[in-house]
Parts: sequence; C-alpha cells; structure tokens
Amino acid sequence: SSKTSVATVISNPRTLPHPEFRAMPKTSAKGKILVMLDPGHGGEDPGAVGPTGTKEKHVVLDIGKHLYDLINQTDYMAAKLTRADDVFIPLGARVAIARRAKADIFVSIHADAFTTPEAKGSSVFMLSDRGASSSFARWLAKTQNNSDLIGGMSFKSKDRVVSKVLLDMTQTWTHNKSDKLGQILLANLGNIGKLHNGHVEKAAFAVLKAPDI
Repeated sequence: SSKTSVATVISNPRTLPHPEFRAMPKTSAKGKILVMLDPGHGGEDPGAVGPTGTKEKHVVLDIGKHLYDLINQTDYMAAKLTRADDVFIPLGARVAIARRAKADIFVSIHADAFTTPEAKGSSVFMLSDRGASSSFARWLAKTQNNSDLIGGMSFKSKDRVVSKVLLDMTQTWTHNKSDKLGQILLANLGNIGKLHNGHVEKAAFAVLKAPDI
C-alpha cells in the first residue's frame, strides 16, 4: 500500500506459537521457492540492546533458525541463511549471498529498539523508491543502513536504453510482488500478536534494493 495516512492498529491475542504454513503446490518451473533469511547485525555489530543486555543480533539469529527449520519442513519452499553464526556480514554482501543462491525471496529479520520503551509489536517493510512512508520508517532506515553498496544487474544487452527498460520492468514486477507478499505476512503476524501499523511500511533499506529479488 502506498497510503501514508495513520492506520488502525490491530491487536489480537496470541493463538499460535508460530504461523502455520498451508500446503501449496510446487512451482512448475523451478521446483521449491527459495527463501533467503537474513538475521540482521552480528559479530561486532550487536544491533539494539535491551534493558537487561539482550542483544538484537542473538534474538534475530534465533528467530532465523526457527524459521529455517519451519520452512524446510514444507514441500514447496526451501530456506537458506545469510548467517548461521554470530558473525558480521556487510549489507552488500548479504544481497550478494542471496543473488548467488538465486533466491526468490529475501527476508531481513530485525528486533529493533525505538525512542520510547512503550513501543512493541511487529512491522513489515518493503522497499520505497521515494523515501520512507512514515517518520518511524525514516528513522528506522537511518539506523539500519550503514552501507548502500548493492551489486548491479547484468542484462545480456549492450544497449543502455534496453538495459534500463529491462531493469525498470524487473523492479516494477519485484515491487508489486513484494507488496502482495508483505500484505500476506502482515495479516499472518496480526494473528500472532500486536502490529505497529495495519499496512506495509516502505523504507529505503539497503538490503531490499536487489531489483530482482
């Protein structure tokens, strides 16, 4: 959604320890859908630190490993992790890992702090081509983006105009699919716990800038 108006916050009681995956058919062309899970931060970059010293890098790695196991139990999706240990990986390298694996979907996982301790709940973000969709999204993007070094794409054309058209088409397709996926994720997260917003947020996160994933 591209709307920037304040949405009604949805709050539902937790009914499941984790989402349940419905059975879906395999894709005919590629077999399983490959999901690259990206636990944020790691190594010397702890991410947000809680009042008792809990570090974001450990929380998101634990979430990533749980998701990895759940996804790989299905017969229509496969999962890989950008990091499986407490190591630091630059933002550009995270995207490069997904590209080399030919991932279909890239999911970056974070457990952020905010300016007030009362903030809690979940959000889903997708790439915004025109900046962030809210002050919260802008603030969060600034705290996460330490690098904007994202690898380019290679179309088998030496014509710059043709390459640009192909890139624009690819980005448009990816943007539309990301929006639909984000809405599905948000709806399912709303069945588990509180949401910050009832719509998909948009921000210029560096790890979301691969135009083909």
